[in-house]
Amino acid sequence: MSEKEKMLLGMLYDANYDSELISERARSKEICHAFNQLLPSNSQRQKELMESLLGYIKGTFVITAPFWCDYGYNIEIGDNFYTNHNCVFLDAAKIKFGDNVFIAPNCCFTTAGHPLDSEQRSKGLEFARPITVESNVWFGVGVNVLPGVTIGNNTVIGAGSIVTRDIPEGVVAVGNPCKVLREITEADRLKY
Repeated sequence: MSEKEKMLLGMLYDANYDSELISERARSKEICHAFNQLLPSNSQRQKELMESLLGYIKGTFVITAPFWCDYGYNIEIGDNFYTNHNCVFLDAAKIKFGDNVFIAPNCCFTTAGHPLDSEQRSKGLEFARPITVESNVWFGVGVNVLPGVTIGNNTVIGAGSIVTRDIPEGVVAVGNPCKVLREITEADRLKY
């Protein structure tokens, strides 16, 4: 079984020394670098580069440079997707976003994790667990989402949160570790 197959199955795999994965990450970094060097007015070329990188794009999207990812082909975005500056997607496993997802600056979505055993870590082994973000989710500035997390529809993740476990739909969740603060109610819709 190849290291890539192990990666995609969620097994421990060699992330540091496997030539196939190194080559795929290099391709992704080249595309991200080209994207990040474009003038903001060159939106057509930006779109073309993202379409060549990402695994699935449902509809309209805006990804604001700089943007970095590991592979690209494991990222799926829904319609009306938006990231602000300096987002990082470490996509050794799938990262799926529903429709109307908005991501503030400096957010990181990492599917990669490392063994607690130092001998395994020293060999360059890691594992990957998918991240799923359903529709109508908003991430405040500086949020980090860790491996294996699912975030439900219509949820807001507050700035600076570190999301270590699943978050249900229709809530405001904040903190380190991120916890549900309260449900989103009709009063929130009328607030502004």
